[in-house]
Amino acid sequence: MKRERPLDISEITLKSFWIAVYGEFQATMLFILMATGSAMSVNQPSYLHVSLTFGLSVATMIQAVGHISGGHLNPAVSVAMMVTRRITLLRGVLYVVAQMVGAICASAILRGITPDAIEGDLAANKMMNGVSPAQGFGVELLITFQFIWTVFATTDDERTDVKGSRALAIGISIAIGHMLAIGYTNCGLNPARSFGPAVVSGYWTDHWVFWVGPLLGAVLAGIQYDFLLAPTATRERFREFICCDSGAPAVMVNPVSVEMTKETTGTTVN
Repeated sequence: MKRERPLDISEITLKSFWIAVYGEFQATMLFILMATGSAMSVNQPSYLHVSLTFGLSVATMIQAVGHISGGHLNPAVSVAMMVTRRITLLRGVLYVVAQMVGAICASAILRGITPDAIEGDLAANKMMNGVSPAQGFGVELLITFQFIWTVFATTDDERTDVKGSRALAIGISIAIGHMLAIGYTNCGLNPARSFGPAVVSGYWTDHWVFWVGPLLGAVLAGIQYDFLLAPTATRERFREFICCDSGAPAVMVNPVSVEMTKETTGTTVN
C-alpha cells in the first residue's frame, strides 16, 4: 500500500473527485435514512432488527458506491484513512463534510415522513440506562476500534487470503457493534449518524462522546493495523509514514472498494 501525499491538491481538478464527494453525500444520506428509520417506534424495533438494518444498509451502500468513492459513509473511516495516508487530506475533509450534510438531509427527510406524535428525537444517540458519559465514551471507542480494524484488515490490498464479500464483512462488524452498544449509547459508531439527528431534533446532550470516542478509536485501530498487524508492517514503513515520504502516488484511493474497477485509473482493485 503506497501512501498518498497529505497535501496533494491536484485531484481537485478531476471530475471523478467531485463525483466521489457527491457519492459519499448520497450514500450516507440513504444509509442513515434507512438505518435510523428502522429505530423509530413506528417500526416496533428490537435490538436485532436495528442492528441488522444498520449493518446491511452499510454493506449495501458500500457495494453501490465503493467503486466511486470507496464507500466510507462515516467520518471515522475517512479520518482513519487520512491519518494513515490512504487518502489525501483534501479528499478526507470533503468526504466528512459530504457525510455530515447527507446525515442532516436524512434526518430531515425522516422527520418529514414520520408522524409528529412519534418522531421524538429521531433516534438520536444518548446515554441510556444510567450510563455515564465516560462509560459511553469507552463503549464508542471500543466498538469503533473493532469496526475500523475490520475495515483495514478486509480491504488490505496486500493480502491474498481474503475471500467472500468485503462489504458484507464490514456490514457484519457494524451489526456486532450495535448489538453491544444500543443498550449503552443507542450506538453511535459514526459521527455523521450522530450529527444528523442532533441537528434536526435539537438533542445535543453529551454529543461530544459520539465524536471523540469514534474518532479516537478509529485512529488507534488504523495505526495499529497498518504499522503492527499488517502483513507488510515494518519499522521502515512506519518511518516513511512519520516522515511523510510517500514515494510514488498511491494507485488505490478507494480503500473500501469491493473488487471493482476504478474508472479514473483503469486499475482493478482486488
